[in-house]
Amino acid sequence: MKIIIPMAGMGKRMRPHTLTTPKPLLPIAGKPMVEWIASDIAKVCSETIDEIAFVIGKFGKEAEKKLLDIAQSLGAKGTIYYQEEALGTAHAVLCARNSLKGKVVVAFADTLFTADFKMEEDKDGIIWVQKIEDPSQFGVVMVNEKNLIIGFVEKPKKFVSDLAIIGIYYFRDGKNLCNELQYLIDNNISKNGEYQLTDALENMKNKGVEFSPGKVDEWLDCGNKNATVKTNQRILIGRKNASFVSPLSKKINSEIIHPCCIGDNVILENSKVGPFVCIGEKTVIKNSVVKNSIVQTNAKIFDSSLNNSMIGNFTEICLSSDDSSIGDYCIIKK
Repeated sequence: MKIIIPMAGMGKRMRPHTLTTPKPLLPIAGKPMVEWIASDIAKVCSETIDEIAFVIGKFGKEAEKKLLDIAQSLGAKGTIYYQEEALGTAHAVLCARNSLKGKVVVAFADTLFTADFKMEEDKDGIIWVQKIEDPSQFGVVMVNEKNLIIGFVEKPKKFVSDLAIIGIYYFRDGKNLCNELQYLIDNNISKNGEYQLTDALENMKNKGVEFSPGKVDEWLDCGNKNATVKTNQRILIGRKNASFVSPLSKKINSEIIHPCCIGDNVILENSKVGPFVCIGEKTVIKNSVVKNSIVQTNAKIFDSSLNNSMIGNFTEICLSSDDSSIGDYCIIKK
């Protein structure tokens, strides 16, 4: 089994954090977002994951090493592919053409989920969906009485279905998928200059491939700062071992309200932290209250009160805020 993770997007809605860190490597409950995705998929697969292929932009060697380390930690070979132009979801997946063989899971990098099932790998294909109130901003599927998918609609202006595609797909025949993606490119079948994965799925369905809808318990969004902080909270609540305090951290006259994750060499002094707080390594927090927030590495937070916030690496801040999004290397003082 192979996992293909397209993740070359610029993550503009997560700026300023994505100006210095690729969005899928931003921390959620103590791990990079993409590590949660890969590990969660590995858990629901019956077969061993032998390769994880990452389709990236110009992330740099340090980021590439982190991705390869994530694959290795899951017992898989890591492979890096590049998407140099933003030409749509179908093009992104096709960039990993050399890995599109055998059984394949395609998972877009900002799709976290909770689920309790094992993948039915004997099926032709599975497309994971979630019922939502307003499907107009998503691709949706329509199903028949046999619970097979009979159609795909991108961002429907009129209601046709409330089953939104969450961005995770299983294909029993990766080579067939590769051929259909290449067909779109060769015949310039695109919309607004982008090649869409749903067009390839439609072609495959019309040729007899049977797609079934898969359902998850919860679909967790990381599209912007507020959604990411909320997802951090949900992961801390719902995952075993997500809440932890490193034995290398130091607590001086401070209180930690779980669930939280506190990284290595963090110093908490005269402070209250939690619940739902993730603090990266070598961060120092003094005389402060921090709750429902993500604080990255090497930050210094003094005399502050923070809630619903994301704080970048190597920041120095002293402020009170219920809604902050502060990028790396910023200094903010009262």
